[in-house]
Amino acid sequence: MPPHRRKTSSAAKAWRLALALALGLWGVRVSMHGLAADPVPGGAPVQELLTDPQGRTEEEKALLAGCEERIRTHRMAPISVTVVNAQGQPVPGAQVHVAQTQHAFLFGCNIFALEAHATSELNQAYADQFAALLNYATLPFYWGFYEPQPGQTRQSDLMRMARWCQERGIATKGHPLVWHEVVPPWLDEQVAKMTALNAPAAVERLLETRVRDIVRTFAGLVDRWDVINEATVSSGVRNGVGDWVREIGATEAVRRSLQWAREAAPHAVLVVNDFNIGPTAFPDMLQELNASGAPYDAIGIQSHMHMGTQPFTAWWHVCDRYAQFGKPVHFTEMTVLSGRLKTDTDWHGHHAGWDTTPEGEQLQAEYVANLYRVLFNHPAVEAITWWDFSDAAAWQGAPAGLVRKDMTPKPVYKRLLGLIKGDWWTDVRAAADENGLVDLRAFLGSYR
Repeated sequence: MPPHRRKTSSAAKAWRLALALALGLWGVRVSMHGLAADPVPGGAPVQELLTDPQGRTEEEKALLAGCEERIRTHRMAPISVTVVNAQGQPVPGAQVHVAQTQHAFLFGCNIFALEAHATSELNQAYADQFAALLNYATLPFYWGFYEPQPGQTRQSDLMRMARWCQERGIATKGHPLVWHEVVPPWLDEQVAKMTALNAPAAVERLLETRVRDIVRTFAGLVDRWDVINEATVSSGVRNGVGDWVREIGATEAVRRSLQWAREAAPHAVLVVNDFNIGPTAFPDMLQELNASGAPYDAIGIQSHMHMGTQPFTAWWHVCDRYAQFGKPVHFTEMTVLSGRLKTDTDWHGHHAGWDTTPEGEQLQAEYVANLYRVLFNHPAVEAITWWDFSDAAAWQGAPAGLVRKDMTPKPVYKRLLGLIKGDWWTDVRAAADENGLVDLRAFLGSYR
């Protein structure tokens, strides 16, 4: 058949189907428990403000006006280059090229759909555009997806994905090790066989084995982990994992999960991830974790905005709130739509016909560019992960991607590329002074 119609392998099709089923893209049980219901304090969604910047508050105007200065303060550092000859003497006027090769800051996205599209051309476009923009990828380790049958895992698939990232200098994170959703259908039967233990204890044994095995197996390829996801609401879910959390308490479940991961990979970056980021539930849990000395390294903040965007000042206050716990803040799941907003409360199913629009794409690009500026200039923030890269197979079928279903870049992709590899990227040519010195400020990262 013609090259433009080449199909992907049966293995790729199976991967795509399994992941879609695991994540509920076609109506399979996945509940995110009202992600957009209370993402940040500060009032109702304000998508309409995107069309009228004059409607912003004075606080928001001041915040945006100060972004560039704070970025220079927090994301740049002085570099001094001395050019000498073979005798160690300075070379005045020597031409120096300071070229950045990587950001220290993690600009990421989930990479679930790598090699999962209908044609090789779409797969190549997805991969090329991901690598051109981003230096950080989240890989899918959902229990029901990773281990569809007891002891039968997709380890080789995830290894291949992780190696693809490593070969391109893209840092990786596994998501999630412990979660009350995407629980394998065989769990209840397996627990029933473990007659020596009550059900929650049996689930804990299986979870501990899973966490230790995965973290140890992937060490060196995946060294960042969303160890436990949305534990603040797990006790309300009626399944094996939810019952376990309810039995021992959410904070204790988080502490044990972290301890298993830390013992398996002493140097890994361990993240506690949640959407319930208002003033009580998640902060109270983190305070208890800190008091007990729980071994976590970063705070994960979800920010799905399917129902509308939030004021930039509200996100700034979230950064301030979580910075007080003394850990870096990672924005782990960020969504801003380029089409109509979500008006229903069905977080389980796939919504057909939810398409991107030209007007929506402009609104998305404008809001996201400013939001990245706000987050990038906050000293506590260490990573931003977008959710999802393409509209193809996006969660719920939403127009959430940085690229469209056909992999053509949306305006938001181009705006972010202009920031991440343009405004926030150092590539300077300069002549050394009379002492052979070149002094400049450069963005934190790797250089050649």
